[in-house]
Amino acid sequence: MKSLCFASNNKHKLEEVQQLLGATFQVLSLQDIGCLDELPETRDTLEGNSLQKADFVFKNYNLPCFADDTGLEVDSLQGAPGVYSARYAGPHRSNEDNINLLLQNLLGKTNRKAQFRTVITLQGIDGQHTFEGIIKGEIITEKKGTEGFGYDPVFVPEGHTKTFAEMTLSEKNELSHRSRAIQKLITFLQRV
Repeated sequence: MKSLCFASNNKHKLEEVQQLLGATFQVLSLQDIGCLDELPETRDTLEGNSLQKADFVFKNYNLPCFADDTGLEVDSLQGAPGVYSARYAGPHRSNEDNINLLLQNLLGKTNRKAQFRTVITLQGIDGQHTFEGIIKGEIITEKKGTEGFGYDPVFVPEGHTKTFAEMTLSEKNELSHRSRAIQKLITFLQRV
């Protein structure tokens, strides 16, 4: 089994990714490789942040690595919170506060269409490569479900009636933005 570092210590993301990669790869977290640094995320695009994190790990730990950045893009908020999704309500990164601010900013708006977009950068295997995954849906008016993380309790994917937070991890992984980007990563890894 090959090892591949995923530039994250977010246990929810790590679980999702390990389930998607299956037995082909052992996913190593930042903690697994001894990286205790706060990874830089100072770019103003998902692509920029993803690249910045993957570069940091590859250059400092000399390990093949992939990093992601994900944003929730809401039509009636001109794409916000977007690249600032994790810190929408401030630098303390509270999921609860982020959701509350989002719902407050959508009060009275009839267009609640949104999409989750994930960008993954792979660094150190046959150069540098980028993969994108998108899932369209809408923001509901109140939280539903206890699974998942981030904005999952208020996001219902197109063609579904449950929020991501009401789905099991397997159900979510069948259609999520991250799984779509990871599937592209897997297809690439199988070819090299």
